[in-house]
Amino acid sequence: MAIIVIGGMIGAGKTTTAELVAKALHSDVYYESVEDNTILPLFYTASTEEQNLKRYPFLLQLDFLNSRFTNIKRALINQNNVLDRSIYEDWYFCKVNKDIGRISEYEFGIYEKLLNNMMEELNELPKKSPDLMVYLTGSFDTILNRIRMRGRDFEQDKGLIDYYYKLWEGYDDWVKNSYHASQVLWIDIDKYDVVKRKNDQKIVTDLVNTKLAELRR
Repeated sequence: MAIIVIGGMIGAGKTTTAELVAKALHSDVYYESVEDNTILPLFYTASTEEQNLKRYPFLLQLDFLNSRFTNIKRALINQNNVLDRSIYEDWYFCKVNKDIGRISEYEFGIYEKLLNNMMEELNELPKKSPDLMVYLTGSFDTILNRIRMRGRDFEQDKGLIDYYYKLWEGYDDWVKNSYHASQVLWIDIDKYDVVKRKNDQKIVTDLVNTKLAELRR
């Protein structure tokens, strides 16, 4: 029995990995709310003027925070699930959007208050945190290639490359120095491609099972 969160950059292959790991462990997957999210395309495609007027980045962050809070509560209660990204990474995305001026300092302060209240509520649950994060890391070129391959129209604008880079350049450091909810299994997506190569799927699931076995000792 284990709670596993799948972390990593946009386009890194989190959903595929989550489904793969869940199948191997005979558990459910809690998905990131993307396909039915009406704010997400606006976050990517709205002009700077529209962003400033409508505050899409802040609204999107609150929407994701709410869905990730719901998912982590359900997963921790059931005690045997896989999450396609989790509430623990949510702060990093908000911080990056604050740093590049898409979210204001005032909005960031409100966000942190909400997040802190949510984390306090998680501490009241019998199981308080995941057992493992499977973190997908790789080169920026690989990330861009995966985003192109995924083919979501609103993600393809070349003007987004700077945003993707800003997220990417600090992600590994955040995991190393700021993520403390569980141990981390690092998966190099330059080396392993679970989307295209079935042999890599087995390697990754074996790595996860080995890490879980170590945690049980």
